Amino acid sequence: MESLPIATDTVVTLSYVLFNEKGEAVDQASTAEPLIYVHGYAQIVPGLERALEGLRAGEQREITVEPEDAFGEREDDGVFEVDKADFPDASEVEVGDEFVAQGPDGEPIALRVVDILPDGFRVDTNHPLAGQKVRFQVQVSDVRAASEEEIAQAQAELEERIEESEGGCCGHDHDHSHHHEHGEVLVTLSKKSS
Repeated sequence: MESLPIATDTVVTLSYVLFNEKGEAVDQASTAEPLIYVHGYAQIVPGLERALEGLRAGEQREITVEPEDAFGEREDDGVFEVDKADFPDASEVEVGDEFVAQGPDGEPIALRVVDILPDGFRVDTNHPLAGQKVRFQVQVSDVRAASEEEIAQAQAELEERIEESEGGCCGHDHDHSHHHEHGEVLVTLSKKSS
């Protein structure tokens, strides 16, 4: 029996290797620990999701994705300085360390240390691959129809992400300041486990 083609409301199991613009492998999901997602609910980057449409189990592809359809463009205001006092164990922080900060609305903000300054750190909240054209080598292992529960969960997660991205982070409309003033953003800071 021929497998289903990848389409909305299918559960896709795939392995991949992700390459940055320099051609370095920066992420992967192996066949032993594959990526499993419900297609059509923005659970993976949009350019990859579109390119996988119609593929079947057993197929392999190399897919190049432009920045705007991958990890977004770099935002200059995503790079800012933070006081050393805001960091746990500031003396042990190194360039490249990743932390998760809690923003003013309680949402998690991933940030990476890009420079050590005399009394602070320069951090970057952009995705490490923002602004880069990336390449995926993918192999589709399985495609099956999603259950009603899987579809409902994927739909709920998508709605939650849309609400967060529209600033509807707390269920009502008002202006949230997202300034990166001294000490304002970092309510809680914890080292990201790698």
